[in-house]
Amino acid sequence: MNKKHIALLGSTGSIGVQTLDVIKQNPDLFIAEVITANSNADLLIKQAREFMPNAVVITNETHYNKVRDALSDLPVKVYAGQDALSQITEMGTVDIVVTAVVGSVGLKPTLAAIEAGKPVAIANKETLVVAGELVTNAARIKGVNLYPIDSEHSAIAQCITGEPNSIHKILLTASGGPFRGYSKNDLKAVSPKQALKHPTWNMGAKITIDSASMMNKGLEVIEARWLFDVSPEQIEVVVHPQSIIHSMVEFEDGSVKAQLGDPDMRIPIQYALSYPKRLKSQFTNFNIFDHSPLTFEKPDPENFRNLALAYQALKQEGNMPCILNAANEIAVDAFLNEQISFTGMSDVIEHCMKNITHISRPGLQDLLETDNETRALASSVIKNNKLK
Repeated sequence: MNKKHIALLGSTGSIGVQTLDVIKQNPDLFIAEVITANSNADLLIKQAREFMPNAVVITNETHYNKVRDALSDLPVKVYAGQDALSQITEMGTVDIVVTAVVGSVGLKPTLAAIEAGKPVAIANKETLVVAGELVTNAARIKGVNLYPIDSEHSAIAQCITGEPNSIHKILLTASGGPFRGYSKNDLKAVSPKQALKHPTWNMGAKITIDSASMMNKGLEVIEARWLFDVSPEQIEVVVHPQSIIHSMVEFEDGSVKAQLGDPDMRIPIQYALSYPKRLKSQFTNFNIFDHSPLTFEKPDPENFRNLALAYQALKQEGNMPCILNAANEIAVDAFLNEQISFTGMSDVIEHCMKNITHISRPGLQDLLETDNETRALASSVIKNNKLK
């Protein structure tokens, strides 16, 4: 296996740091060709000095001079700005692009990578939520592979590898988050500090809040629809608190495959980077005898309304998932800054879904305009307390 030169977009986030760990554990197989960050200049500088990439990008241009000066003694190119994030994916020395940035900012560089014929390992779920049809169509036209890094979608991909096209149902597992079993009144009183404590996964702030509100699972439902070309009715969410079964697939003959493992994101990251080969694990091997009985429950979309809203957006399609995603990003930020309640996040999202014009067949420009319009509306209703 020749060394793969990796462009890692979002190297300072949770997935990015773990991707670098996988690269470090496999120096004969992977090279960090490009690393990027938004504002965490200090960590980007530290990573650049350790991994010696060909280039780094700091998208927040106010940090450019700091990064450039700190790396001036090294043969590392330094770029800045959002446009550079897309342009860097087109470098001839890049073999695969890992999109680990947070939010819809990942859309343009993903499309740029596909247009340049680069396979993409996707950890940025918002890209497929906002523009799943555009992205998967572009990948199909270019003959580019999309490798899911989310543990659930990686599990599904592993379950269907080698199988004919006979998926009957995808069983998408969810931990249930820290508030499983809470009533509506309980949820109203949840604080950001409480919501940031996930019972099984160690993740960044935004995805941790999404997991607590079940929006993360809603976004993953939308992702699954596009990654695996199934209908919304073929995707069922199963609450599995132990997070050992990462997802399951039921086939037309009634049999079910499940993929099991410890809740360690480095495993699906490594699988995406090494596919179709499996590498000898450098991490702790899974031991089924270490775990208590595995349990399963139906989700509670009445109290965790974000999951129901995500299914609604998926069934409406068009730009509705884009509205859902943009409103959620603004709502999560407002919740973390204690501007709205935990349940208020769903109110913001629902308000935007009802008041932004639905476009059934949006192009890229339509989606970008929808994103901007939704963010403006969500920010306005939060600032002016216009809900209900």
